[in-house]
Amino acid sequence: MKKTLLLICIALLIILFSTFRLLITKNTTNKLIKEENSEYEYYLDKTIYGTELTTIINKTINKNENNGIQKDEKNYYIENDENSIKIEIKMITTDKTYPMEEIYNNDITKFVQNFNLIKFKCTSIEYHEKTGKIKKIVFEQMEY
Repeated sequence: MKKTLLLICIALLIILFSTFRLLITKNTTNKLIKEENSEYEYYLDKTIYGTELTTIINKTINKNENNGIQKDEKNYYIENDENSIKIEIKMITTDKTYPMEEIYNNDITKFVQNFNLIKFKCTSIEYHEKTGKIKKIVFEQMEY
């Protein structure tokens, strides 16, 4: 009887500790996701200059590379439903929307030269359903 009671107690302790570990891991993961998202959420509804937008594009390209995000035949990152990030830039000068890869691959220094003092506003952010991480950010040109 004592052995059975001891085995039940051990099994309950294992289940209890496993549950606590799972909760701690989940909380830590959620905290890391919030920290990573806040790097981009900071810009929502804020106006920035083209130089800062260039920095955000470079940071996002670097994150996608570090996360091993695949590219398509146009050299654009393919969304993976987990941790890929895309930036779209709506330009009023051309009335077109450009993906960050197009600006980056067509010599980002030209973008800086032409739009360094032009204002852009972050108008929307989308999230991956699976992970809650940022999936897409849209910036709109505010002036010529």
